[in-house]
Amino acid sequence: MSGKNVTEVVLANAAGIARAAQILESGGLVAVPTETVYGLAARADSAGAVAKIYAAKGRPDFNPLIVHVRDVRQAAEYADLSPAAVALADEHWPGPLTLVLPRRAGAIVADAVTAGLPTIALRAPAHPAMRSLLEAVDFPLAAPSANRSGFISPTCAAHVLASLDGRINMVLDGGATMAGVESTIVAVRSDGRIEELRPGPIQIGLQAAGGGIEATIEAPGQLASHYAPGKPVRLNALEAAPDEFLIGFGAVAGDVTLSAGGDLSEAAARLYAALHEAADAPQPRIAVAPVPDEGIGRAINDRLRRAAA
Repeated sequence: MSGKNVTEVVLANAAGIARAAQILESGGLVAVPTETVYGLAARADSAGAVAKIYAAKGRPDFNPLIVHVRDVRQAAEYADLSPAAVALADEHWPGPLTLVLPRRAGAIVADAVTAGLPTIALRAPAHPAMRSLLEAVDFPLAAPSANRSGFISPTCAAHVLASLDGRINMVLDGGATMAGVESTIVAVRSDGRIEELRPGPIQIGLQAAGGGIEATIEAPGQLASHYAPGKPVRLNALEAAPDEFLIGFGAVAGDVTLSAGGDLSEAAARLYAALHEAADAPQPRIAVAPVPDEGIGRAINDRLRRAAA
């Protein structure tokens, strides 16, 4: 696709979901709201459709995609589910938890989805629009965040259009997302160990696996530099320099605040909107107030460190 203003924006009602299902059936791309951020969906069983995701996002082909499924039963078609994996899914699905599991032999998913790895990342989302869409199609949906690769994740339809207008077929507009940061990702290893690969809204209290660009990339969001606003970012700032746009938190007011009351859930929900605002501001640099590294604050700081890398 080429040119501007060829991406449809349709409300996430019954008619919009039916239209989105038709586009996906034919191998097209649709941005869909989830409870975390907007995802860029394509049918995961089509190599051609998955290739369109990588092309639209400019995404490196070694970076695997999350596959969205309805439930544990559908997940079992694509992955080998250990008792530990089933227990995690039963407790947290539908919801913002992605499980990295051994890919099932003969699983009908495009090889590009797993980036050649023997594992597959699966999630059953909770957002009603995404759940309705999954019920409307008979295939799983590969759906990374609906933005150009490496840039700020989208939490509303306007954020999607800012980088993908003219590059995808449709945006299913369900308003602003709730959680605001991407799903927690954990790997369930064959020896029973459970490792956190990316912090997110769900806190499982696990030791994080080694990360960074030198480590094997086996799940989205593990690149050292990610979520970039296109300007230098300074963290743990108590005040702004003259050339900085300050994102505040708690007692640090800033040009915009993640949460004036110091609420970490509100801060997570507002994180990407604040980064988008900072990216559009005239100041050439961005400063961000300290955010406690606890609970969902771990996920916020993870995204901020990658934005500043």
